[in-house]
Parts: sequence; C-alpha cells; structure tokens
Amino acid sequence: MATWLATLWLSAAPEAWSLPAARPCTASQIGELTADATTPYRLTCRAVLSAGQAITRPLLIEGAEASGAGLDCRAGVVGRPGVATTTRQPTVAIWSRRVSASHWSRPTDIRIENCTIHGAVRVWGMGADGGYDDLRASSRTVDHTATTQGAAPSHIELHRVTIVGTGSIPLYVGPGVTRLSLTNSTLTGRSDATALYLDAESADNRIENSTIAAATRREAVAVDGSARNRITGNRFTLGGRGGVFLYRNCGERGVIRHQTPSDNQITDNIFSDAARLRPRLVVVGAREGSRSYCSADRGYPFGSSAHDGDGATNNVVARNIRR
Repeated sequence: MATWLATLWLSAAPEAWSLPAARPCTASQIGELTADATTPYRLTCRAVLSAGQAITRPLLIEGAEASGAGLDCRAGVVGRPGVATTTRQPTVAIWSRRVSASHWSRPTDIRIENCTIHGAVRVWGMGADGGYDDLRASSRTVDHTATTQGAAPSHIELHRVTIVGTGSIPLYVGPGVTRLSLTNSTLTGRSDATALYLDAESADNRIENSTIAAATRREAVAVDGSARNRITGNRFTLGGRGGVFLYRNCGERGVIRHQTPSDNQITDNIFSDAARLRPRLVVVGAREGSRSYCSADRGYPFGSSAHDGDGATNNVVARNIRR
C-alpha cells in the first residue's frame, strides 16, 4: 500500500488525496526515535513520548508513506539546544520526495504538538532535493501554481510547539505548501533572516494565536507570493524590525513567481517593540521589483516574468494594535 501511495502522480487534485491515519509507533520505534544518534529518523507512525523522553536526532517526515504521521512530545524536547541547523539539515524536515522528472511523492496530514524544538522546521515540496531546476522548469508553464501545490506537503498542524531558532529561519513554509497551521505556539531564539517565511505559490495557511518573538535580521514574517493566508490573533515582539511584509520576489534563482501575495488576512495582532521612527508593522507591496535579480526570469508572458511588481491585492489588514 505504501509503495503504491508513493507513486501517486501530481495530476491528482490536492484535495482528492485523503489518506488514513498512520499507525501508532511501536515501543521499538520509540526507542529508535529517542536514541542518542545524529542520523535522521524517518517518522512514518504516530509517536507519543513519555515523561522524560527527548529526541536529539533530526526528524525526516518524507513522502506519501509518512502521511498521517505525528509527534506528541508531552512537553518534551526535540533537537539539541544551541546547535545550529542549516537549510538542508533542519531539526524537523517535512519534505516531498522526487519520484521522477515530473512526479513527487508528498506527505499530508501531519501533526506535531506539545514540543519544544531547538533549531528549525522546514516544510518543502518541489525543490526539496536541494535544487531549483524543477521549480524553474515548472515556472515556465502556465499551470505552475497548481503543479507546485500538488507536489508539496499539505495539511500540516503545528500546535502548542515552541521553535527556538539557532540561526536558520525557525519555520520555513516552502513553495506550494498548503493548509499548514501554526496555532497556540511560539517562535523564539534567533534567525539570520525572518522568524517565519511563507514562500512562493504556498496558500491557505493559518498562523493564529501564537507568539512571534525570535530575534531577526529582517521582518518577522515574509509573505512572498503566498496567498489566502490567515495571520490573526498573534503577538509580535519586533526588536525594532518590521512586522509582516507582503511581496513577490520576482526572478530569484530564475524562478518565475506566478501567484501574488493576495487575499491574505492580517488581523487582530498585537505588535510590540517596533521601531519608533518607522515602525512598519504590516507592509503590503514591500518590494515592487526592487531587486537586482528580477530580470532573471524574463521572456514569458505571465507572472513576475511579465511584471516585476508585487501585485498584492484584496488583502485585509485590520484591528492590529501597536504597543
């Protein structure tokens, strides 16, 4: 069954892919998961930790065979405090796997709860193998957004988690990821970029009732060509940086951005410790093509190839408070 699921084609509509819940992890699997090791553990079952148990090895939740997997730490810890992670080696990776030139096997229906995670969580579909060739090639077709979303993880729940950043972006939501939720959670620690990144062609994600307090070098949240997201009821500690920026990173790595940062809701958030002279809590249309690489996607009659502007429309920004 798992082998067959792993070869499902991208032509299947994202919402048509409904998988049964994964089985509970066995005692032997929990033992391997919590072993003192440095190699990633492939999680394909639902793990519930006992009091005092911790996970020090990286977690890899990859491919359709991992669908339905979950982790309840029961207030336990994942990762090693203070140890830096990289974009290719995060603490928790929820990734699609490339099956062939145009087909990806993706995990869906993942739930992680009651955990403190040291390092970073990265959710990534097309391009998770480390290259951008597939994204570039797909972006030169008119149905790129649907293709990217069909390749990416979907229905990912992060509930009551604390992610303590150690340099990499604490929570990165990659191209095409849909229906991820971060609820009643905290992003803290430090990041060399943002605390949260919603990348191109992702959509329908929810960031709700959470605390965004990581020390960042940029804005706290980037909405880069991501649409129909709800960022509501959160508490931001900005450290003098920006809050939520909506833009479209035209031409980066030669990838045409098709989707605009539109139809998002940024409402009922509280922002504290903003810059005094230029607070920039929520900026809609933060770039408008002002990057040197915008010309790298020239030659096609659609998306950011046709127009470098952010194209941010129909966004609702309301009832946000500065303190």
